[in-house]
Amino acid sequence: EAGNSLAQTRYFVRSNSLDHSYSRMSERKDADVPLVNNWINGKWVPPSTNEYLDVISPSTKKVIAKVALSGPEDVQAAVDVAKKAFEIWGSWPVKKRVVPIIKLHSLLIDNYSKIIEIIMLEHGKNRAEAYGEIAKANETVEWAMSLPQLIQGRVLEVSTGVECKEIRMPVGVCANIVPFNFPAMVPFWTLPICIACGNCYILKPSEKVPLTMQFIAGLIKEAGVPDGVFQIVNGAIPVVNALCDSPGIDCVSFVGSSKVAEIVAKRCRALNKRVLALGGAKNHLVSMPDCDIELAAQDIVNSYSGCSGQRCMAASTLLTVGDQPDLLKAIVEKSKQLTPGCEARQLGPVIDQAAIDRISMYIEKSVAEGATLLLDGRSWMNNKNGYYIGATIIQHTNPKDSALHVEIFGPVLSVLKVNSREEAVAFENANPYGNAAAVYTTKGEHAQWFQTRFSAGMIGVNIGVPVPREPFSFGGCNKSKFGDFDITGDGAMEFFTLRRKITTKWAAPKERTWLN
Repeated sequence: EAGNSLAQTRYFVRSNSLDHSYSRMSERKDADVPLVNNWINGKWVPPSTNEYLDVISPSTKKVIAKVALSGPEDVQAAVDVAKKAFEIWGSWPVKKRVVPIIKLHSLLIDNYSKIIEIIMLEHGKNRAEAYGEIAKANETVEWAMSLPQLIQGRVLEVSTGVECKEIRMPVGVCANIVPFNFPAMVPFWTLPICIACGNCYILKPSEKVPLTMQFIAGLIKEAGVPDGVFQIVNGAIPVVNALCDSPGIDCVSFVGSSKVAEIVAKRCRALNKRVLALGGAKNHLVSMPDCDIELAAQDIVNSYSGCSGQRCMAASTLLTVGDQPDLLKAIVEKSKQLTPGCEARQLGPVIDQAAIDRISMYIEKSVAEGATLLLDGRSWMNNKNGYYIGATIIQHTNPKDSALHVEIFGPVLSVLKVNSREEAVAFENANPYGNAAAVYTTKGEHAQWFQTRFSAGMIGVNIGVPVPREPFSFGGCNKSKFGDFDITGDGAMEFFTLRRKITTKWAAPKERTWLN
């Protein structure tokens, strides 16, 4: 299995210095880069296609690995293994199933530094963001550890001598298709809860960032999760199609663009599969004239530029109620302090050249439409060492400008002045997405007014990235979610279990004894 062992993944993370890891990678010949194969039944297995795709570090533009481009045959192999594993794993009591989950929690903590290095290498997050990602991933593990206390059913005597009981049963074999922007956190939105509920789990990572979960696969095995319960099939569109279409897959969860999320949802529902598909977003911030300028400015910068704007909860539109020059000045000044790089408080690269081209296109289009650039980050595009584009702030006067309505997925903030809070809410409500919205205010009356009128599923008050933390579930609405449940917490428990109702009646004893 040369080229496929976890030891070779650890090549990237032996040094505490990311720069040292990068320099060592740059010395390797293309033929020497590790292969990221499929994790089937506890082993690394080459794809049936024998095809691979280059994995490129966005911070260096260098090839760091080659990932398998699998086909339907590889999906079927994983499904066959999962179905056999489910016969045993699904029959275990939940207290037994969470034992390896508890061990995994500890192993992740022990390997935080290694996982952080891998995320920085293959995705480009800065160190603080990479730490936040794996720590947030481990929060869902903690929640899954509590399932023996959370998954309990109900029992009630509904009539004389008649008892009703409700228990939760696992769904079966579940597939999870994830994007590039959170190589660890998004898979862990579902992974620990799914398997702790008794299901078997097949992951299709983004082909752009397969190394993080390759490393974590070894930790999952070390934790004691039986072979076949967790598997990875790498690839692109053919793998997604096969996972949706396979009769051996009982439910599918997906995170990605709204266009693809809707396609996945319709495809799975046509086959009567349980499906939860999260899509994109266009998140709005509203600043009231009474807002705390320092608090709001720092939080707005964190919201639109954090993770280089590559997250579905990033703010991309700021609606100022009236003229607020002091707030805009503070946002611009704080944004100017950002520098390119992967250390804490630096702005990392975007994922690839296609992202650079898309982001710069919308900046150019905004200027052509008559908008003003308060800060132009395109000078960073000259960086030959990575796919960098700096923080950009666009002031619009036309509410129909393109950048105000599309998900740019980069460190770009569009600003539009509105005349009232009613106008702000109307603008937010008109957008087809429904992930997040937030208001900055020092008045409780404004906060209460907005939180009951925003159309988004996750609302913030003086918090520009209002991600619910466990035990609360993550999930938007409208075109940001196609499905009936949320993806973490009790929403995930509901999605990954079936409610089974049992009604029981026994004949009355014919003889009376001291026992009856």
